[in-house]
Amino acid sequence: AWAAMAHAGDWLASAFLSGVQGQPIYAQVRKAADTALRLDPNLAAAHNVRGEQLGIIDFDWKGSEAEQRRALELEPGNNQTMENLGVGRAQAGRSEEAIAMTRQSLVTDPMRASGYLLLARYLTAADRLDEAERAIRRAIELQPAAAHFDAGLVDIEVRRDDAKAALDAAQKVPPGNWQDYALAMASQIGNDRAAADAALQRLIAKDADGMYFQIAEVQAVRGDANQTFAWLDRALANRDSGLQFLLVNPFILRFKDDPRFAAFCKRLGVPATTDAKAMP
Repeated sequence: AWAAMAHAGDWLASAFLSGVQGQPIYAQVRKAADTALRLDPNLAAAHNVRGEQLGIIDFDWKGSEAEQRRALELEPGNNQTMENLGVGRAQAGRSEEAIAMTRQSLVTDPMRASGYLLLARYLTAADRLDEAERAIRRAIELQPAAAHFDAGLVDIEVRRDDAKAALDAAQKVPPGNWQDYALAMASQIGNDRAAADAALQRLIAKDADGMYFQIAEVQAVRGDANQTFAWLDRALANRDSGLQFLLVNPFILRFKDDPRFAAFCKRLGVPATTDAKAMP
């Protein structure tokens, strides 16, 4: 139960709350993970959530993978562990390995919406967009109230450079910060520059706290390298959990040959190489 509480807290803070709102939840996550490990040091789920905490909160990528490997030793084939190891592969810039591990995690638990969300993200990074769309639509079908799932469909349409489909999808995202993000993303590939500027400014004004990484994505789609790296710096300063997917983000990877990208990866503690494909 303590391990499950920690896992729920990770998702709550990283996907649904702002940076300031998430901090007390992360404190609870640490306490719950510590308690789970103290009560049963050989509980796979406890090592699982310790790995999540090290990755999502502490950006200790090596420590996170070590905990996930330990969890897999204790419970071979555990679907949550396989999903988390997929996240670890994504953090290392290995999207194809992330796809394989995430697919494997869904074999024994095909109703887990989060697995399809992650699978869609990695498939988008690999430029396998039709497969990505099927995955995100399955996630939405399983969990229709999750606005960030709908926003994932917008990312796919932006990657396709289909302005109309992207805007149509963004308008269907439930109101809130994820809709603000989706509309800002979709409008950047349209022909109305005033609307694109206004959508970005609205996102920054309303949702900057907790969406630093997403704002960096929008800036990358705009083709503004300076602002992309400025917002990545803010994301790192505020421990934005989106940074764990830096190396599988086709938008920010547009600037992977910029010397600032390698320097940022060094600060983040990840390699500067990836098999993901950048948006042209």
